[in-house]
Amino acid sequence: MFHPMSKKAFSLAMVATLSLGVLAGCGSAGTQKETQPGGGAAPANDQLSGTVTASGSTALQPLVQQAAKEFMEKHPNVQIQVSGGGSGTGLKNVAEGTSDIGNSDVKAGDEFKDKNLKEHIVAIAPFALIVNKDVNVDNLTKQQAADILTGKITNWKEVGGKDQKIVVVTRPDSSGSRKLVKQIVLDGKDITKDAVVQESSGAMVTAVSTTAGAIGYVDTAYVKDGVKALKFDGVEYSKENIKNGKYKLYGEERMYTKGEPKGAVKAFLDYILSDEFQNKRVEELKFLPASLLKQ
Repeated sequence: MFHPMSKKAFSLAMVATLSLGVLAGCGSAGTQKETQPGGGAAPANDQLSGTVTASGSTALQPLVQQAAKEFMEKHPNVQIQVSGGGSGTGLKNVAEGTSDIGNSDVKAGDEFKDKNLKEHIVAIAPFALIVNKDVNVDNLTKQQAADILTGKITNWKEVGGKDQKIVVVTRPDSSGSRKLVKQIVLDGKDITKDAVVQESSGAMVTAVSTTAGAIGYVDTAYVKDGVKALKFDGVEYSKENIKNGKYKLYGEERMYTKGEPKGAVKAFLDYILSDEFQNKRVEELKFLPASLLKQ
């Protein structure tokens, strides 16, 4: 039988209804989507998941590995696997779909024109000619460096050093670092066939540091005890000297995707390009912000 509700009972019912509404609103806010660096809404942390693979440039590898570590701490349901192999390998892998991201020290060549590759410039990398610490030369002009790397000059005494044989250490043809040096230092000429070939930037540093009279080249993230970075045309590498155009030996570090990135791949690239990573980590890792030359 129906009983009309009293005024007091009606008021209590309304309070209960409003309270449930407030609680429901609080629960909804807890699962709101977060805003990602670079703008736009991305899935909340617990919704962002999957595996991202990145391969290629060993010069860029330390930066990508550090970014991956930090990104996975923020997004525990995402796994990022970073490997080297050289820029040529990275471009081939992303073009064939073997990797989500292909890392490269140089711009993708014409052979990738029809592969729908999307370029993302993530940092500037200063490169340096490095020598074993027993070499008493501190500077090479572009011409001297070219003559040494092509095998025309074979003794340090020919460029002001002591009477000591020069051992050239280089990277494989697939290396972006090698292509960069060929473009900037050698004007397209080939490196001497007598050079010792090393598969990675790390191996290059080890070889130069343990071989008397050796010379090689790496991005400055790899310059460490045991090797000496030379001035190039009388200028040492620095942020200021690259920005003002005095130091010429540097590259733009690229991460390629096949088409526009989506999901965890996009979120990872957004993180690398975020102010949080660019303004702090990039220089700590001895790279320079991607925006340096646009400022």
